[in-house]
Amino acid sequence: MRLDVFNQLPAAEAADVLRPCVDVDRWIDALVSARPFNSFDELSSYALQDVAPFNREEIAAALAHHPRIGEQAQGSSKEADLSRGEQAGLDFDGDVTSRLAAANKAYEQRFNRVFLIRAAGRSSEEILAECERRLANGEQEELLEVAEQLRQIALLRLQNAVDN
Repeated sequence: MRLDVFNQLPAAEAADVLRPCVDVDRWIDALVSARPFNSFDELSSYALQDVAPFNREEIAAALAHHPRIGEQAQGSSKEADLSRGEQAGLDFDGDVTSRLAAANKAYEQRFNRVFLIRAAGRSSEEILAECERRLANGEQEELLEVAEQLRQIALLRLQNAVDN
């Protein structure tokens, strides 16, 4: 969708465009209210710097729409389609798959949430290494990392939703 079209949508329709990017009502409402944007750069800057960072509750709500890395998202929602596309290029062989499953389990036990990482542009080995590295983080440090990954995913999805 072109930016000028997005700018002219009724608020509810604009919110529907944004929700698959990151399902955080405050973020969506702020972007819808700030329209019109003169450029995609202005939109993305506002989305990532002025509206984010996300708080703990917003992160938890957004994570509800993300499958474990290495697992296919279920369902026919736009979020599930996007997640499948983002993980489509990953090549999980037997060793990486089993190691990632173990790392995912350890991460979930340690932090009580799914491990989140922007999969697009990363190899399966990089994702595994990041999961293992982040297991050493403290809660606050990891919360900041999760928020940054959500921002990166939101930006990629925003780029796909609104032409830049």
